[in-house]
Amino acid sequence: MLGTPFYQDGLRFSCKRCSVCCRAGPGFVFLSRADAESIADSMDMRLEEFVQAYCRWIDWDDEKRLSLKEKTSLDCVFWKDGCLIYQNRPIQCKTYPFWASMLGSMEEWLSVTSDCPGAGSGELLSKDSIEALAELDRSTVIMTRGRGA
Repeated sequence: MLGTPFYQDGLRFSCKRCSVCCRAGPGFVFLSRADAESIADSMDMRLEEFVQAYCRWIDWDDEKRLSLKEKTSLDCVFWKDGCLIYQNRPIQCKTYPFWASMLGSMEEWLSVTSDCPGAGSGELLSKDSIEALAELDRSTVIMTRGRGA
């Protein structure tokens, strides 16, 4: 990152488990193989069974990416009065709201804080911790397959 990031002195965030990021809006929760295996294991399911029951393949560029399904309400398939898989939630969920797309400017971060009650309050995360979370999200390899598969 060029220059000094706006979060040089850290940012406050503590998940309130309010589920605002999980509910009532369309979106994708992309899964790595490790994410899918961890959730499947926690549910005593084989990976293939888990994918069939709880996931969908999303067309993305020249491939399909694995994502959690949504309910007809657009809530995450694992939301029911809170996250049913919180301890095994995907990397994408664990790293929220420290995605590169949300750390580009103070204006983008303020947009996050207007939606997420945990952003801007609670624990002060250091610049290094924030960048480690952003890198973890950025470097996570999502499960894919070819468009024809």
